[in-house]
Amino acid sequence: MRVAVVGAGVSGLAATKCCLDEGLEPTCFEQSQDIGGLWRYTEHIEAGRPSLYPSVISNTSKEMSAFSDFPFPEHFPVFLPNALLLDYLRRYTEHFSLRQHIRFGSTVVSIRKRPDFAATGQWDVVTEAGGKQTSQVFDAVMVCSGNFSEPSLPLQCFPGIERFRGQHFHSRQYKHPDVFQGKRVLVVGMGNSGVDIAVEASRVAAKVTISTTRGAWLLSRVFEHGYPWDMILNTRLMSLIKTNLPGPLSWWLINYKVNQWFNHENYGLQPENSWLVREPVLNDELPSYILTGRITIKPGVKEFKDNSVLFHNCPEEEPIDIVVFCTGYTISFPFLDESIVRVENKHASLYKYVFPPQLQKPTLAVLGLIKPFGAIMPVAEMQARWVSRVFKGLCQLPPQAVMEKEVNKKKKNQIQW
Repeated sequence: MRVAVVGAGVSGLAATKCCLDEGLEPTCFEQSQDIGGLWRYTEHIEAGRPSLYPSVISNTSKEMSAFSDFPFPEHFPVFLPNALLLDYLRRYTEHFSLRQHIRFGSTVVSIRKRPDFAATGQWDVVTEAGGKQTSQVFDAVMVCSGNFSEPSLPLQCFPGIERFRGQHFHSRQYKHPDVFQGKRVLVVGMGNSGVDIAVEASRVAAKVTISTTRGAWLLSRVFEHGYPWDMILNTRLMSLIKTNLPGPLSWWLINYKVNQWFNHENYGLQPENSWLVREPVLNDELPSYILTGRITIKPGVKEFKDNSVLFHNCPEEEPIDIVVFCTGYTISFPFLDESIVRVENKHASLYKYVFPPQLQKPTLAVLGLIKPFGAIMPVAEMQARWVSRVFKGLCQLPPQAVMEKEVNKKKKNQIQW
């Protein structure tokens, strides 16, 4: 069974390896000249690829992040700089002989159902390499292209931005803090990138402000008794509690746990709907930077002026020179017909975040399109195992109606930036 794998990042490598484990024949198409996806830093921004800033460190510990059959080297630190995480992926690739199954410099142009799809479940996959297009037939497809390539920049949601005379850009364009030297900086958005950029900017900028409409749970990488946060919060006991306690009681416990480091309300960070917050922000420095005045927390932006900004519930204008929009990314599959994977409000309609429920044959899956409360690598590996077994016919998906019901339920609980 021939399987096309799109992308050679974390998910693509796991997909290729799991296909081999099941006796399938994977061909992984990677548009760049190397593996790594999100974790491969380049100084210049490449179209269609995630863009990393050099200071990025993993938010999850190596003990909780490793693939199940390939632990991190013992001498690696607990939380990994991006270069070491890429080194780990290279070791994984070599150990399982994955490179021979990867076609570098190959861009997937289109993936279309074959005319006899209802009977065969096969796909026509068109790729381009060196200016030449090639069409091949595959029995199944694993889409592992990620969701950090196409920035979401909804400028229409920010009245007055067209008359703002300062500089503004999306966080994807950020590389080094030098651009903020002596400037008054506004960071819009309270995700991991937003907080990282604000902290870095505050070391050289005249002033840094973070604008957040909904707050966030902020965790330190170092948690109770000096253990990594995910080794404390991602245990069987905590999972049992979150799953079996009544919703309000479960979230009271989470509230209590995350507020032990500092009271979020006192810092202007308390999430508006705390029971809906799934993805914490990891930063060890932000609370002290707020206390020392290096960073100020403000509510959502009401309006931009020529050289200043107005916030909701704040009467005074705040002068600014640079705005960094940390407003997330748009999920996009330019090589797929929209009817295959429906995307609406940054939400892809996928069963268990993996399978399009409406396909006549379950021969296409999307991997890595999930934000787990913890590490992505073990989750991507579990997805790849499941998908490869579905492709092989060892696992069955439920009826379409059952899958669509769950997809719609997930859609209702979807959170935006």
